[in-house]
Amino acid sequence: MTAVTEYVLLLDDDLNVSGTMEKSLVHTAATPLHLAFSCYLFNEKNELLLTRRAIGKIAWPGVWTNSACGHPLPDEAMADAVSRRCGYELGLAIESPTLIDGSFQYYATDANGIVENEFCPVFFARAASQPHPNADEVMDYVWVPVEQVLAGVKAIPAAYSPWMVAQLQRPDILAALHKFL
Repeated sequence: MTAVTEYVLLLDDDLNVSGTMEKSLVHTAATPLHLAFSCYLFNEKNELLLTRRAIGKIAWPGVWTNSACGHPLPDEAMADAVSRRCGYELGLAIESPTLIDGSFQYYATDANGIVENEFCPVFFARAASQPHPNADEVMDYVWVPVEQVLAGVKAIPAAYSPWMVAQLQRPDILAALHKFL
């Protein structure tokens, strides 16, 4: 069976789609600006699902991060991309992906020199089942009360992905998180 080639959407300086690039080629030391998303998942106890990136990941291997991240495919609605990626990475269905912050953008370089350069809207959703992670994506996971996540990120930010640390400093995201406390 032939693997399907995934493409990410490249963006210009005005955040307009300017082309596509194979996902396998986009993350390098000179990563172009592209469209992505982050998702924070909550269970019935309002605990947040943190995931630890698999050691085989090209960027930030072994680092704790938000529930799931990914890239919409060309012509894919963002909420559909969030649902698809949660299924792929975590083996779970989600309910009601909701846009919390539609303006988050970041640029960061990991210890291996790999750059993330993303316009990355942030979503919250409810987990409709328990995770069954894809080992190529996630090496560990834990459900954590929101206040413990915020305290951990404040105390030891280097233990978490730079996008999660930056997202958890944004007023809109913090306000939405506090609704779950």
